[in-house]
Amino acid sequence: MTALQPLLRRKLASRGRQEPGYLEAIEERFGRYAVEPSQGWLWVHAVSLGETRAAALWIDRLRERRPDIRILWTHGTATGRAEGRRHLRPGDVQVWLPWDAPGPVQRFLAHFRPRLGVLMETEVWPALVQGCRTAGVPLLLANARLNARSWRRAQRLRWLAGPAYAGLSGVLAQTAGDADRLRTLGAPVDPPAGGTMGNVKFDVPWHPGAWGLGRTWRAAWQAATAASDVPGGRPILMLASSREGEEAAWCDAWRAQAQTTRGAGTCPIRPLWLIVPRHPQRFDAVEALLRQAGLRVVRRSTLGPLDAAEPVWPPAAREADVLLGDSLGEMPWYYGLAQVALLGGSFAPLGGQNLIEAAACECPVVMGPHTFNFAEASEAAIAAGAAERVPDLANAVARALDWLADPPALARAQAGCQTLLQTHAGAAARCVDAVLRWWDLSAPAAAR
Repeated sequence: MTALQPLLRRKLASRGRQEPGYLEAIEERFGRYAVEPSQGWLWVHAVSLGETRAAALWIDRLRERRPDIRILWTHGTATGRAEGRRHLRPGDVQVWLPWDAPGPVQRFLAHFRPRLGVLMETEVWPALVQGCRTAGVPLLLANARLNARSWRRAQRLRWLAGPAYAGLSGVLAQTAGDADRLRTLGAPVDPPAGGTMGNVKFDVPWHPGAWGLGRTWRAAWQAATAASDVPGGRPILMLASSREGEEAAWCDAWRAQAQTTRGAGTCPIRPLWLIVPRHPQRFDAVEALLRQAGLRVVRRSTLGPLDAAEPVWPPAAREADVLLGDSLGEMPWYYGLAQVALLGGSFAPLGGQNLIEAAACECPVVMGPHTFNFAEASEAAIAAGAAERVPDLANAVARALDWLADPPALARAQAGCQTLLQTHAGAAARCVDAVLRWWDLSAPAAAR
Protein backbone atom coordinates (compact mmCIF):
# COMPACT_ATOMS: atom_id res chain seq x y z
CA MET A 1 0.00 0.00 0.00
CA THR A 2 2.92 2.34 0.66
CA ALA A 3 4.41 1.58 -2.76
CA LEU A 4 1.06 2.19 -4.50
CA GLN A 5 0.69 5.80 -3.28
CA PRO A 6 1.91 7.31 -6.61
CA LEU A 7 -0.80 5.34 -8.40
CA LEU A 8 -3.38 6.86 -6.06
CA ARG A 9 -2.37 10.34 -7.23
CA ARG A 10 -2.83 9.27 -10.85
CA LYS A 11 -6.21 7.71 -10.09
CA LEU A 12 -7.43 10.85 -8.31
CA ALA A 13 -6.27 13.04 -11.20
CA SER A 14 -8.12 10.82 -13.69
CA ARG A 15 -11.30 10.63 -11.60
CA GLY A 16 -11.16 14.37 -10.95
CA ARG A 17 -11.60 15.11 -14.66
CA GLN A 18 -15.15 13.79 -14.34
CA GLU A 19 -15.82 14.66 -10.68
CA PRO A 20 -13.85 17.74 -9.56
CA GLY A 21 -14.50 16.84 -5.92
CA TYR A 22 -11.74 14.25 -6.15
CA LEU A 23 -9.21 17.05 -6.75
CA GLU A 24 -10.07 18.71 -3.45
CA ALA A 25 -7.46 18.59 -0.66
CA ILE A 26 -5.48 15.71 -2.22
CA GLU A 27 -2.75 15.89 0.43
CA GLU A 28 -5.31 14.84 3.05
CA ARG A 29 -5.32 11.41 1.41
CA PHE A 30 -1.70 11.10 2.55
CA GLY A 31 -2.31 12.27 6.13
CA ARG A 32 -1.30 15.92 5.65
CA TYR A 33 -3.94 18.35 6.88
CA ALA A 34 -4.20 22.13 6.68
CA VAL A 35 -6.45 22.47 9.76
CA GLU A 36 -4.81 22.95 13.13
CA PRO A 37 -3.91 19.82 15.15
CA SER A 38 -6.55 18.96 17.72
CA GLN A 39 -7.87 16.15 19.90
CA GLY A 40 -10.93 14.68 21.59
CA TRP A 41 -13.01 13.98 18.49
CA LEU A 42 -15.80 11.52 17.87
CA TRP A 43 -14.47 10.42 14.50
CA VAL A 44 -17.01 8.99 12.05
CA HIS A 45 -15.90 7.47 8.76
CA ALA A 46 -18.64 7.27 6.10
CA VAL A 47 -17.04 6.32 2.80
CA SER A 48 -19.73 7.38 0.32
CA LEU A 49 -23.22 8.81 -0.08
CA GLY A 50 -25.26 5.99 1.46
CA GLU A 51 -22.99 5.52 4.45
CA THR A 52 -22.94 9.28 5.11
CA ARG A 53 -26.71 9.47 5.10
CA ALA A 54 -26.88 6.46 7.42
CA ALA A 55 -24.37 8.02 9.81
CA ALA A 56 -26.35 11.25 9.89
CA LEU A 57 -29.43 9.35 11.08
CA TRP A 58 -27.84 8.38 14.39
CA ILE A 59 -25.58 11.42 14.70
CA ASP A 60 -28.61 13.73 14.66
CA ARG A 61 -30.02 11.79 17.62
CA LEU A 62 -26.66 11.79 19.38
CA ARG A 63 -26.43 15.58 19.09
CA GLU A 64 -29.80 15.90 20.85
CA ARG A 65 -28.41 14.03 23.84
CA ARG A 66 -24.83 15.28 23.77
CA PRO A 67 -24.53 18.61 21.94
CA ASP A 68 -21.02 19.05 23.36
CA ILE A 69 -19.54 16.25 21.24
CA ARG A 70 -17.64 17.44 18.16
CA ILE A 71 -17.68 15.25 15.04
CA LEU A 72 -14.69 14.59 12.81
CA TRP A 73 -16.14 13.37 9.50
CA THR A 74 -14.00 11.39 7.03
CA HIS A 75 -15.01 10.13 3.58
CA GLY A 76 -13.59 8.29 0.60
CA THR A 77 -15.72 9.52 -2.33
CA ALA A 78 -16.67 12.93 -3.68
CA THR A 79 -20.40 12.25 -3.26
CA GLY A 80 -19.83 11.18 0.36
CA ARG A 81 -17.88 14.34 1.11
CA ALA A 82 -20.51 16.55 -0.55
CA GLU A 83 -23.27 14.90 1.48
CA GLY A 84 -21.23 15.11 4.69
CA ARG A 85 -20.81 18.85 4.18
CA ARG A 86 -24.59 19.21 4.56
CA HIS A 87 -24.40 17.71 8.05
CA LEU A 88 -21.54 19.77 9.46
CA ARG A 89 -22.28 21.78 12.58
CA PRO A 90 -20.19 24.50 14.28
CA GLY A 91 -17.09 22.85 15.72
CA ASP A 92 -17.14 19.87 13.33
CA VAL A 93 -14.32 19.13 10.87
CA GLN A 94 -14.44 17.22 7.59
CA VAL A 95 -11.41 15.63 5.85
CA TRP A 96 -10.54 12.69 3.62
CA LEU A 97 -9.72 9.35 5.23
CA PRO A 98 -6.00 8.67 4.69
CA TRP A 99 -4.73 6.03 2.30
CA ASP A 100 -4.43 2.73 4.18
CA ALA A 101 -0.68 2.70 4.65
CA PRO A 102 1.18 3.11 7.96
CA GLY A 103 2.57 6.59 7.27
CA PRO A 104 -0.70 8.34 6.29
CA VAL A 105 -2.64 6.56 9.06
CA GLN A 106 -0.11 7.53 11.74
CA ARG A 107 -0.09 11.16 10.58
CA PHE A 108 -3.92 11.26 10.63
CA LEU A 109 -4.15 9.85 14.15
CA ALA A 110 -1.37 12.08 15.46
CA HIS A 111 -2.98 15.18 13.94
CA PHE A 112 -6.53 14.67 15.25
CA ARG A 113 -6.03 12.31 18.21
CA PRO A 114 -9.65 11.08 18.17
CA ARG A 115 -11.17 9.84 21.40
CA LEU A 116 -13.38 7.26 19.63
CA GLY A 117 -13.68 6.11 16.02
CA VAL A 118 -16.81 4.78 14.32
CA LEU A 119 -16.55 3.12 10.89
CA MET A 120 -19.80 2.77 8.95
CA GLU A 121 -20.96 -0.57 7.54
CA THR A 122 -18.02 -2.26 5.77
CA GLU A 123 -14.98 0.04 6.01
CA VAL A 124 -12.45 -2.19 7.79
CA TRP A 125 -8.90 -1.34 6.71
CA PRO A 126 -5.95 -3.31 8.13
CA ALA A 127 -3.45 -0.46 8.59
CA LEU A 128 -6.15 1.79 10.00
CA VAL A 129 -7.23 -0.78 12.59
CA GLN A 130 -3.64 -1.51 13.59
CA GLY A 131 -2.87 2.19 13.84
CA CYS A 132 -5.84 2.77 16.13
CA ARG A 133 -4.81 -0.10 18.39
CA THR A 134 -1.28 1.27 18.64
CA ALA A 135 -2.58 4.78 19.37
CA GLY A 136 -5.13 3.53 21.91
CA VAL A 137 -8.17 4.74 19.92
CA PRO A 138 -11.24 2.48 20.40
CA LEU A 139 -12.71 1.66 16.99
CA LEU A 140 -16.31 0.56 16.38
CA LEU A 141 -17.91 -0.83 13.22
CA ALA A 142 -21.49 0.50 13.21
CA ASN A 143 -24.45 -0.61 11.08
CA ALA A 144 -22.09 -3.41 10.13
CA ARG A 145 -22.89 -5.75 7.28
CA LEU A 146 -20.97 -8.56 5.63
CA ASN A 147 -22.72 -10.44 2.84
CA ALA A 148 -21.90 -14.03 1.94
CA ARG A 149 -19.79 -13.04 -1.07
CA SER A 150 -17.62 -10.65 0.96
CA TRP A 151 -17.36 -13.21 3.76
CA ARG A 152 -15.99 -15.83 1.35
CA ARG A 153 -13.45 -13.32 0.05
CA ALA A 154 -12.42 -12.47 3.61
CA GLN A 155 -12.01 -16.15 4.40
CA ARG A 156 -9.60 -16.52 1.48
CA LEU A 157 -7.61 -13.55 2.84
CA ARG A 158 -8.02 -14.53 6.47
CA TRP A 159 -4.34 -13.83 7.22
CA LEU A 160 -5.15 -10.19 6.46
CA ALA A 161 -8.87 -9.87 7.29
CA GLY A 162 -8.76 -11.83 10.56
CA PRO A 163 -6.45 -9.46 12.46
CA ALA A 164 -8.32 -6.45 11.04
CA TYR A 165 -11.74 -7.60 12.24
CA ALA A 166 -10.37 -8.94 15.52
CA GLY A 167 -8.64 -5.59 16.10
CA LEU A 168 -11.93 -3.70 16.28
CA SER A 169 -13.14 -2.72 19.74
CA GLY A 170 -16.80 -3.46 19.05
CA VAL A 171 -19.18 -4.31 16.21
CA LEU A 172 -22.84 -3.25 15.92
CA ALA A 173 -24.23 -5.65 13.30
CA GLN A 174 -27.34 -5.08 11.21
CA THR A 175 -28.68 -8.63 11.33
CA ALA A 176 -28.08 -11.99 12.97
CA GLY A 177 -26.64 -13.28 9.67
CA ASP A 178 -24.18 -10.39 9.50
CA ALA A 179 -23.24 -11.01 13.13
CA ASP A 180 -22.58 -14.71 12.50
CA ARG A 181 -20.32 -14.03 9.53
CA LEU A 182 -18.43 -11.26 11.33
CA ARG A 183 -18.01 -13.44 14.41
CA THR A 184 -16.29 -16.19 12.40
CA LEU A 185 -13.65 -13.63 11.42
CA GLY A 186 -12.97 -12.80 15.04
CA ALA A 187 -14.95 -9.55 15.19
CA PRO A 188 -16.19 -8.59 18.70
CA VAL A 189 -19.91 -8.69 17.92
CA ASP A 190 -21.30 -9.98 21.21
CA PRO A 191 -22.18 -7.79 24.23
CA PRO A 192 -20.77 -5.91 26.01
CA ALA A 193 -18.43 -4.97 23.12
CA GLY A 194 -21.15 -4.94 20.43
CA GLY A 195 -24.38 -6.60 19.43
CA THR A 196 -27.05 -6.92 16.73
CA MET A 197 -28.67 -3.51 16.35
CA GLY A 198 -30.74 -3.59 13.14
CA ASN A 199 -30.29 -1.29 10.16
CA VAL A 200 -30.27 2.45 10.95
CA LYS A 201 -31.45 3.17 7.40
CA PHE A 202 -34.93 2.06 8.45
CA ASP A 203 -34.99 5.21 10.60
CA VAL A 204 -34.81 7.37 7.48
CA PRO A 205 -36.37 10.73 8.35
CA TRP A 206 -39.60 11.75 6.74
CA HIS A 207 -39.04 14.53 4.18
CA PRO A 208 -42.54 16.02 3.90
CA GLY A 209 -41.33 19.05 1.98
CA ALA A 210 -39.46 17.24 -0.79
CA TRP A 211 -41.97 14.39 -0.95
CA GLY A 212 -44.87 16.84 -1.04
CA LEU A 213 -43.20 18.74 -3.88
CA GLY A 214 -42.88 15.48 -5.78
CA ARG A 215 -46.58 14.79 -5.38
CA THR A 216 -47.41 18.36 -6.41
CA TRP A 217 -45.32 18.01 -9.56
CA ARG A 218 -46.98 14.65 -10.26
CA ALA A 219 -50.46 16.20 -10.02
CA ALA A 220 -49.37 19.00 -12.35
CA TRP A 221 -47.97 16.42 -14.76
CA GLN A 222 -51.15 14.40 -14.80
CA ALA A 223 -53.21 17.53 -15.44
CA ALA A 224 -50.86 18.67 -18.21
CA THR A 225 -50.91 15.28 -19.97
CA ALA A 226 -54.57 14.38 -19.50
CA ALA A 227 -56.30 13.39 -22.75
CA SER A 228 -59.43 11.52 -23.75
CA ASP A 229 -57.56 8.22 -24.04
CA VAL A 230 -55.63 8.80 -20.79
CA PRO A 231 -58.14 10.49 -18.46
CA GLY A 232 -55.81 10.52 -15.48
CA GLY A 233 -52.80 11.71 -17.42
CA ARG A 234 -49.61 9.81 -18.21
CA PRO A 235 -48.23 7.76 -15.28
CA ILE A 236 -44.62 8.11 -14.09
CA LEU A 237 -42.33 5.11 -13.59
CA MET A 238 -38.75 5.22 -12.35
CA LEU A 239 -35.46 3.39 -12.81
CA ALA A 240 -33.77 4.43 -9.57
CA SER A 241 -30.00 4.60 -8.95
CA SER A 242 -29.23 2.79 -12.20
CA ARG A 243 -25.74 1.42 -12.82
CA GLU A 244 -23.71 1.01 -15.97
CA GLY A 245 -25.33 -1.47 -18.38
CA GLU A 246 -28.77 -1.27 -16.80
CA GLU A 247 -29.96 1.69 -18.87
CA ALA A 248 -29.14 -0.18 -22.09
CA ALA A 249 -30.94 -3.28 -20.79
CA TRP A 250 -33.91 -1.12 -19.84
CA CYS A 251 -34.02 0.34 -23.37
CA ASP A 252 -34.21 -3.17 -24.84
CA ALA A 253 -36.87 -4.23 -22.32
CA TRP A 254 -39.04 -1.16 -22.87
CA ARG A 255 -38.78 -1.41 -26.68
CA ALA A 256 -39.80 -5.09 -26.55
CA GLN A 257 -42.69 -4.34 -24.18
CA ALA A 258 -44.03 -1.56 -26.40
CA GLN A 259 -43.83 -3.73 -29.52
CA THR A 260 -45.59 -6.61 -27.77
CA THR A 261 -48.40 -4.35 -26.58
CA ARG A 262 -48.92 -2.79 -30.02
CA GLY A 263 -48.83 -6.23 -31.63
CA ALA A 264 -51.64 -7.36 -29.32
CA GLY A 265 -53.79 -4.55 -30.67
CA THR A 266 -54.21 -2.78 -27.33
CA CYS A 267 -53.63 0.87 -26.56
CA PRO A 268 -50.25 0.99 -24.81
CA ILE A 269 -49.80 2.93 -21.60
CA ARG A 270 -47.26 5.63 -22.38
CA PRO A 271 -45.61 6.46 -19.09
CA LEU A 272 -42.95 9.05 -18.51
CA TRP A 273 -39.87 7.12 -17.44
CA LEU A 274 -37.77 8.82 -14.79
CA ILE A 275 -34.19 7.49 -14.99
CA VAL A 276 -31.81 8.51 -12.20
CA PRO A 277 -28.23 7.21 -12.65
CA ARG A 278 -26.40 6.32 -9.44
CA HIS A 279 -23.21 8.21 -10.33
CA PRO A 280 -23.28 11.83 -11.53
CA GLN A 281 -20.30 11.43 -13.86
CA ARG A 282 -22.51 9.21 -16.05
CA PHE A 283 -25.33 11.72 -16.65
CA ASP A 284 -24.10 12.80 -20.10
CA ALA A 285 -23.30 9.26 -21.23
CA VAL A 286 -26.74 8.00 -20.18
CA GLU A 287 -28.46 10.84 -22.03
CA ALA A 288 -26.49 10.04 -25.17
CA LEU A 289 -27.41 6.35 -24.91
CA LEU A 290 -31.11 7.13 -24.51
CA ARG A 291 -31.12 9.49 -27.48
CA GLN A 292 -29.31 6.93 -29.61
CA ALA A 293 -32.14 4.54 -28.77
CA GLY A 294 -34.57 7.01 -30.35
CA LEU A 295 -36.06 8.25 -27.08
CA ARG A 296 -37.02 11.85 -26.41
CA VAL A 297 -35.15 12.98 -23.30
CA VAL A 298 -35.46 16.02 -21.06
CA ARG A 299 -33.20 16.64 -18.07
CA ARG A 300 -34.39 17.47 -14.58
CA SER A 301 -32.07 20.51 -14.56
CA THR A 302 -34.20 22.13 -17.28
CA LEU A 303 -37.27 22.26 -15.05
CA GLY A 304 -35.92 24.99 -12.78
CA PRO A 305 -36.58 25.29 -9.02
CA LEU A 306 -38.77 22.59 -7.52
CA ASP A 307 -40.49 24.95 -5.08
CA ALA A 308 -42.22 27.03 -7.76
CA ALA A 309 -45.63 28.28 -6.67
CA GLU A 310 -47.23 26.43 -9.60
CA PRO A 311 -45.12 23.69 -11.22
CA VAL A 312 -44.95 24.07 -15.00
CA TRP A 313 -44.03 21.18 -17.28
CA PRO A 314 -42.68 22.69 -20.52
CA PRO A 315 -43.92 21.30 -23.85
CA ALA A 316 -40.68 19.38 -24.43
CA ALA A 317 -41.15 17.58 -21.11
CA ARG A 318 -44.80 16.76 -21.80
CA GLU A 319 -43.80 15.02 -25.02
CA ALA A 320 -40.71 13.32 -23.59
CA ASP A 321 -40.26 9.60 -23.12
CA VAL A 322 -37.64 9.99 -20.38
CA LEU A 323 -36.93 12.52 -17.66
CA LEU A 324 -33.24 12.15 -16.79
CA GLY A 325 -32.56 12.79 -13.10
CA ASP A 326 -29.33 14.78 -13.33
CA SER A 327 -29.28 16.15 -9.78
CA LEU A 328 -28.03 15.13 -6.36
CA GLY A 329 -29.91 15.23 -3.06
CA GLU A 330 -33.39 15.12 -4.61
CA MET A 331 -34.31 11.44 -4.25
CA PRO A 332 -37.36 12.16 -2.02
CA TRP A 333 -38.68 14.40 -4.81
CA TYR A 334 -38.02 11.71 -7.42
CA TYR A 335 -39.72 9.03 -5.33
CA GLY A 336 -42.65 11.36 -4.62
CA LEU A 337 -43.00 11.94 -8.35
CA ALA A 338 -42.92 8.25 -9.34
CA GLN A 339 -45.65 5.70 -8.79
CA VAL A 340 -43.40 2.62 -9.01
CA ALA A 341 -39.59 2.31 -9.03
CA LEU A 342 -37.31 -0.32 -10.52
CA LEU A 343 -34.32 -0.77 -8.21
CA GLY A 344 -31.00 -0.06 -9.89
CA GLY A 345 -27.95 -2.19 -9.16
CA SER A 346 -30.15 -5.26 -8.75
CA PHE A 347 -30.49 -6.26 -12.41
CA ALA A 348 -26.74 -6.49 -12.94
CA PRO A 349 -24.69 -8.49 -10.38
CA LEU A 350 -23.85 -5.38 -8.35
CA GLY A 351 -25.71 -6.08 -5.10
CA GLY A 352 -28.56 -3.61 -5.42
CA GLN A 353 -29.16 -0.20 -3.89
CA ASN A 354 -30.94 0.91 -0.74
CA LEU A 355 -34.71 0.60 -1.19
CA ILE A 356 -35.64 2.02 2.22
CA GLU A 357 -35.79 5.62 1.02
CA ALA A 358 -38.30 4.55 -1.63
CA ALA A 359 -40.42 2.93 1.07
CA ALA A 360 -40.29 6.11 3.16
CA CYS A 361 -41.83 7.93 0.18
CA GLU A 362 -44.51 5.24 -0.34
CA CYS A 363 -43.04 4.22 -3.68
CA PRO A 364 -43.21 0.43 -4.19
CA VAL A 365 -40.18 -1.23 -5.74
CA VAL A 366 -39.58 -3.94 -8.33
CA MET A 367 -36.11 -5.45 -7.85
CA GLY A 368 -33.94 -7.84 -9.78
CA PRO A 369 -32.16 -10.98 -8.54
CA HIS A 370 -28.98 -9.27 -7.26
CA THR A 371 -29.59 -7.65 -3.88
CA PHE A 372 -26.82 -9.24 -1.82
CA ASN A 373 -25.69 -5.88 -0.41
CA PHE A 374 -29.15 -5.36 1.07
CA ALA A 375 -30.32 -8.94 1.39
CA GLU A 376 -32.26 -8.69 4.65
CA ALA A 377 -33.83 -5.32 3.82
CA SER A 378 -34.93 -6.66 0.43
CA GLU A 379 -36.53 -9.77 1.93
CA ALA A 380 -38.23 -7.65 4.60
CA ALA A 381 -39.66 -5.38 1.89
CA ILE A 382 -41.02 -8.36 -0.01
CA ALA A 383 -42.58 -9.76 3.17
CA ALA A 384 -44.25 -6.41 3.90
CA GLY A 385 -45.65 -6.21 0.37
CA ALA A 386 -43.58 -3.11 -0.44
CA ALA A 387 -41.48 -4.81 -3.12
CA GLU A 388 -41.47 -7.69 -5.57
CA ARG A 389 -38.56 -9.58 -7.08
CA VAL A 390 -38.32 -10.51 -10.77
CA PRO A 391 -35.56 -12.22 -12.79
CA ASP A 392 -34.72 -9.39 -15.20
CA LEU A 393 -35.59 -5.93 -16.46
CA ALA A 394 -38.08 -7.21 -19.03
CA ASN A 395 -40.15 -8.74 -16.25
CA ALA A 396 -39.61 -5.65 -14.09
CA VAL A 397 -41.09 -3.37 -16.75
CA ALA A 398 -44.06 -5.70 -17.16
CA ARG A 399 -44.63 -5.90 -13.40
CA ALA A 400 -44.56 -2.12 -13.02
CA LEU A 401 -47.18 -1.79 -15.76
CA ASP A 402 -49.28 -4.47 -14.02
CA TRP A 403 -49.26 -2.40 -10.83
CA LEU A 404 -50.39 0.67 -12.75
CA ALA A 405 -53.26 -1.32 -14.23
CA ASP A 406 -54.40 -2.55 -10.79
CA PRO A 407 -54.91 0.46 -8.47
CA PRO A 408 -56.04 -1.63 -5.46
CA ALA A 409 -52.88 -3.75 -5.67
CA LEU A 410 -50.75 -0.61 -6.00
CA ALA A 411 -52.46 0.86 -2.92
CA ARG A 412 -51.69 -2.31 -0.94
CA ALA A 413 -48.03 -2.07 -1.95
CA GLN A 414 -47.93 1.58 -0.85
CA ALA A 415 -49.37 0.57 2.53
CA GLY A 416 -46.71 -2.13 2.75
CA CYS A 417 -44.05 0.58 2.56
CA GLN A 418 -45.23 2.06 5.85
CA THR A 419 -45.51 -1.41 7.41
CA LEU A 420 -41.87 -2.07 6.49
CA LEU A 421 -40.59 1.08 8.20
CA GLN A 422 -42.74 0.71 11.31
CA THR A 423 -41.66 -2.90 11.81
CA HIS A 424 -37.91 -2.27 11.59
CA ALA A 425 -37.44 1.18 13.15
CA GLY A 426 -35.31 1.83 16.23
CA ALA A 427 -31.76 0.91 15.21
CA ALA A 428 -30.53 4.52 15.22
CA ALA A 429 -31.44 4.96 18.88
CA ARG A 430 -29.75 1.67 19.78
CA CYS A 431 -26.64 2.77 17.87
CA VAL A 432 -26.53 6.04 19.83
CA ASP A 433 -26.76 4.14 23.13
CA ALA A 434 -23.81 1.94 22.15
CA VAL A 435 -21.66 4.81 20.85
CA LEU A 436 -22.25 6.89 23.98
CA ARG A 437 -21.39 3.91 26.18
CA TRP A 438 -18.05 3.61 24.39
CA TRP A 439 -17.60 7.39 24.48
CA ASP A 440 -17.91 7.39 28.25
CA LEU A 441 -15.55 4.42 28.58
CA SER A 442 -12.96 6.22 26.45
CA ALA A 443 -12.94 9.33 28.65
CA PRO A 444 -9.57 10.25 30.18
CA ALA A 445 -9.21 8.75 33.66
CA ALA A 446 -9.25 12.19 35.27
CA ALA A 447 -12.62 12.98 33.66
CA ARG A 448 -14.44 9.81 34.80
